[in-house]
Amino acid sequence: MQKTFDEKIKRIRNDSSCRDFILADAKDGDMGLGLAAPGIVLSKEEKSASSFRTLQMYRQAMRDVTQQGLVDIMLMSVSSSEQLTLKERVFEGSAVTPAVRANDTSDIWCGDSGIYSSQASRPFRTTTLAHAQCGKINCDPVEKENGVDLGLYSITFNNDVERDHEALERYRDFRIEAERVGFRHFLEVFAPNAPVAPIEDVPRFVNDCIVRTLAGVPEVSRPLFLKMPYFGPAAMEALVHYDETLVVGILGGSSGTTHDAFRMLWEAKKYGARAALFGRKINNSEDQLTFVKFLRAVADDQLEPSEAVKAYHGELAKQQIAPIRALQEDLAVTQL
Repeated sequence: MQKTFDEKIKRIRNDSSCRDFILADAKDGDMGLGLAAPGIVLSKEEKSASSFRTLQMYRQAMRDVTQQGLVDIMLMSVSSSEQLTLKERVFEGSAVTPAVRANDTSDIWCGDSGIYSSQASRPFRTTTLAHAQCGKINCDPVEKENGVDLGLYSITFNNDVERDHEALERYRDFRIEAERVGFRHFLEVFAPNAPVAPIEDVPRFVNDCIVRTLAGVPEVSRPLFLKMPYFGPAAMEALVHYDETLVVGILGGSSGTTHDAFRMLWEAKKYGARAALFGRKINNSEDQLTFVKFLRAVADDQLEPSEAVKAYHGELAKQQIAPIRALQEDLAVTQL
């Protein structure tokens, strides 16, 4: 089946004014958050020995959102992809594209249980591209065809020549390997997590690092799109204005209110973004399928953010699902 991601990325790259929008469910949290990755237990029906759901629940949500068909990409860890993509063939006959986190830099390790995020990011890859593609080190052509051919590669620049030099070398090595085995990627660039000195203008620094990094990369090895923090209208417009062929996507960050999520997507699209990859914002919602339904409506210009919040609460009421926040509280914007 034709994948909606392939159709949309082609149209967007051919016409920067295109209103298509790529939506991804980022369920690769087990690569960084550990036990907290599946999300918090919200109801008595979600039986758990802790405050967090189980890995099996996490993967069931991946199946459910994929079957719903409203996201364009399902981003997973390699182990989850092996189960869903290779063993269960969940994505056969689906318009959703499976993708994997292809590297796991040290600043995402262990969530709140460790202190790695306070130390300068170090590049690292748990997986190999062969393992990502077919679940073993030697792939034959048929096995590769059945597996994943899209991955997320992340970099965190810290204005530190030694650390950033190492990160760029590893990214170059990844691109060469990816080109050789026919593996596509998109590039995630985080804000500096431990800069050697205060950076006066972080959005400008991140934008500069992105365009400088990609200036030396030929088209065949370039990322299909970007995933980065949303720094606001000015920074987004500056990056999109610099290169209209650059497809910019935003990451969701922490959960926040429902209006936070819908407003961030809506505003980022208004100023030039053409993709959003939301993890915790989807995963920690009252009902993921309903949340994605209205996230898609906002992404496709069908609803304004506040209207979508009200409609979302209306759907929760119909399903007799108790909201985490009262409607007026959930209409607040706390993250922009």
